Amino acid sequence: MNMKTKSSNSILGWSYLMMLMKNNLPYISMVVCNIIFAGMALFAKAVISKGMNPYIFGAYRQAFATLALAPFAFYLERKNSAPLSCSILCKIFLVSLIGITLCINLLNASFCYVPATFASATTNTIPAITFIIAILLRMESVAITEWSGVAKVLGTMLCVGGAVVYSFVKGPPVYPQATQDQNSHSYTGCGTKAQCLKGSLFALSAQALWSLWLIMQGPLTKIYPDKLRLTTIQCFFSCIQSAIWALAVERNISAWKLGWDLNLLVVAYCGVIFVALTYWLRIWVIEKRGPVFSAAFNPLAFIVTAIFSAILWKETPHWGSVCGALLLVGGLYGVLWGKHKEAEAKLLLEQKSETKEAKSVEQKLETKEESV
Repeated sequence: MNMKTKSSNSILGWSYLMMLMKNNLPYISMVVCNIIFAGMALFAKAVISKGMNPYIFGAYRQAFATLALAPFAFYLERKNSAPLSCSILCKIFLVSLIGITLCINLLNASFCYVPATFASATTNTIPAITFIIAILLRMESVAITEWSGVAKVLGTMLCVGGAVVYSFVKGPPVYPQATQDQNSHSYTGCGTKAQCLKGSLFALSAQALWSLWLIMQGPLTKIYPDKLRLTTIQCFFSCIQSAIWALAVERNISAWKLGWDLNLLVVAYCGVIFVALTYWLRIWVIEKRGPVFSAAFNPLAFIVTAIFSAILWKETPHWGSVCGALLLVGGLYGVLWGKHKEAEAKLLLEQKSETKEAKSVEQKLETKEESV
């Protein structure tokens, strides 16, 4: 009897756990995505610091991503696939060049000059940069008289200010017992001020290009709605572009060799796990909860990167970077809150207009019945 009771309790406990995981799957997915991104930043920084060419790394990464996505794109979207014209291919090629090739190569190049934590921190500027680009392209307006508009403007200013503080204000170390050996570690910190400035500009430029890529996906998916095939084609074009870029920069054949070592493992991780897997998870979460929910988890990648950088490579945070990170995160949530409130107001306005239309139809029907 006791055995039956124990087995029934274990079954109930397991079913409750599965139901709990199912209900919180979007949260779990975003946590996994940001941990994977943190791993990408840490591992990419490690192999590039050890001497792997950042442009060759980008070419291999996109090659692995293309190989991972291609079978799924062919199998899952083989029915009713949209036709590909020459003009659509040219547009996809241009979008791939601007939003993927330039972005990943600038981000990889930044790892030569700045720590992985800075690359993770700059992802918090994406909503603010996207907002600025959308205003410049007249795709979005700002209602200064509304709290949502004020929050977006102030959030954007905080993000920009946080990026500047993180880049240029170092300050004293958080842990005073930091040693010279720690500061000279090849994986952590910047070298000279010129190198810090160069790496910061590379990383922020990469996030700006990624923000532009996000904006361009809207018009692109309208002319070619097969999302998985579209992503696979973009990865393929980016692979070719990155390979040409890398060949122009590094013509030594020995630099292209991949052995059974950390370089191969990191390239496979960044291409297959980071690009292919997180694509599926992010798309699913955005469909279920929206883009604001997805972007709200961005600070998690920075926190995980900072923790593992401190544990693995003894990276010491400085008060200047801590203050900059806090400004970045605060600005991020300011922009996201403003967008959320605007979406709520838009939905409420649509519901009111639908109610008015329904009432007008009812009134017309009533007047017809009275006339009859």
